[in-house]
Amino acid sequence: MASYEIAFAGQLVQGAQLESVKANLAKLFQADAQRIALLFSGRRIVIKSNLDAAGAEKYRATLERAGAVVEVTAVPSLAPAGEVTAPAGVAVPSSRPPAAQGQVQAAPGRLKVLPRDEYMAAFAEVDAPDFGIAPLGDDLQDDKPQPQAPALDLSQLSLAPPGSDMGQVPSGPAAPPPDTSHLKLQE
Repeated sequence: MASYEIAFAGQLVQGAQLESVKANLAKLFQADAQRIALLFSGRRIVIKSNLDAAGAEKYRATLERAGAVVEVTAVPSLAPAGEVTAPAGVAVPSSRPPAAQGQVQAAPGRLKVLPRDEYMAAFAEVDAPDFGIAPLGDDLQDDKPQPQAPALDLSQLSLAPPGSDMGQVPSGPAAPPPDTSHLKLQE
């Protein structure tokens, strides 16, 4: 079953006044003036997606009566044959692993994410590394390499024979022992 999306780029029905269309859309969407101003920014904004043909036509007719020209586009289904797609905002359990849902492998080690709405579409072309999810119980610590002994050239050094004078400063005569003749122990 084909799904459709409704997009608006700020175009008005011929003869419609901008202020009246803004007021109609504000009433229709129950939105404030700031959100309505975003609709008229000149960018193509997807208003509604995942509609069937009848729902898309109903939206188009309603927005046309409000004075806005919208674009109805068929969206190709990303689901493989036999897999049912759900409306936006509904979680559906999948047979694919969680790391692969909504993602398309672009190149080995690189990740390409399919945008879920117009805000995420800005990040569709971001080149990011694929940090997958490890299975339960896997060791996430990288293996530490064994420490390597530094390469030192010790060929110019030699050992002195045991008992040889190594150039120590000779010690002077020992100091006399302290005089303890005046000390007595009491019983």
